[in-house]
Amino acid sequence: MGLRKRQSAEKIKEAKKQVAFAKLNNCPTSPRKMRIVADSVRGKKVDMALTILKFSQKEASNRLEKLLMSAISNWQSKNEDADVEQANLFIKEIRVDSAGMLKRLRPAPQGRAHRIRKRSNHVTLILGSQNSIESEYGTKNKSKRQ
Repeated sequence: MGLRKRQSAEKIKEAKKQVAFAKLNNCPTSPRKMRIVADSVRGKKVDMALTILKFSQKEASNRLEKLLMSAISNWQSKNEDADVEQANLFIKEIRVDSAGMLKRLRPAPQGRAHRIRKRSNHVTLILGSQNSIESEYGTKNKSKRQ
């Protein structure tokens, strides 16, 4: 492996160390309902997002809260020497994709049947560290993330 390729690989590896993610596959909630909750925490700091999810009355918020805790523990396992409070973690990206559908039939009048589509989704949550962004761009003032 050449020197330039090795250096760029090391940079990518160091950048990936600051980013942690967690995935939730085949969650039996419709993507539309999950996106409402995901939009409420997108771009927020981790402690603020946990508070929002804990006090939300939506069913999807319980699943996203558990997913966020998993992403935090993934970040801790990557950065064992760092502290979560010092790192200023925030939700860098949260993506809700449609998964497979269960198709069921419901009886309808006059011998017909209507198809019921029970939707499910995949959620990908990516955490970023505020400190890594500041060092990457060389800015000393903090951005206004909440």
